[in-house]
Formats: sequence, structure tokens, C-alpha cells
Amino acid sequence: MVIGDRLKALREAKDFSQGEIEKRTGLLRCYISRVENGHTVPAIETLEKLARAMEVPMYQLFYDGEQPPKITIKMKESASFGRSPKEARVLDKFRRLLSRTSTADKKLLIAMATKMAGR
Repeated sequence: MVIGDRLKALREAKDFSQGEIEKRTGLLRCYISRVENGHTVPAIETLEKLARAMEVPMYQLFYDGEQPPKITIKMKESASFGRSPKEARVLDKFRRLLSRTSTADKKLLIAMATKMAGR
């Protein structure tokens, strides 16, 4: 996927002209055209402006689906952590247990860890 094509498709789906996007973002119409035609790659800050102007969440600039994509982190089973074999076994067990933990419980654990780290 080329970001310019996606931006143009989103803009047209919202029935906005390049002129309207220019007014909403402060970016020049010729710059918007260059981005949409693949001649310029916009910075992240510019993408944020464009997303706000088109009234879409940032993830929709990179993703086609209706809902945000689910983020999963997969690690090789052989990946080891820790300074010693014992630490590596404990951390590996912790990793495996966390992979089976519900999202709500993970959020609770993160909140508790954040609060403890703030002390």
C-alpha cells in the first residue's frame, strides 16, 4: 500500500476536496497533491494533521479494516532472557503465563506496575 493512494481514497470517501484539506490543515494544495501522487512522503506530524482533517483515527491511514488491528507479539519458544539459566527459566515461565492472561488482567498488572514504579 502506498500512503498517498490511501490518503486519496480516504479523502474521496469523505467527499473532501484537496482545497478543503488545505483549509483544515494549513498544508498547501500542491503539497497534498504531491503526497497523493506519491511524489512526496509526509512526516508523521503531517500524517497526524491529515488524519485530523479527514476526521479519521491515525491507524486508518495504514489499515483498511473497520476496527483497529489486534496487536500480537510472538516470540520464538527458544528465546531466552536473563543473566543466568535460572533467571531465563523464570522469565520464560512468566512470559508463557502472561500469554494466557486476559486483556483486562494485563491492564490491571500494567497499572499496578506503573504505580509501583512511580514510588
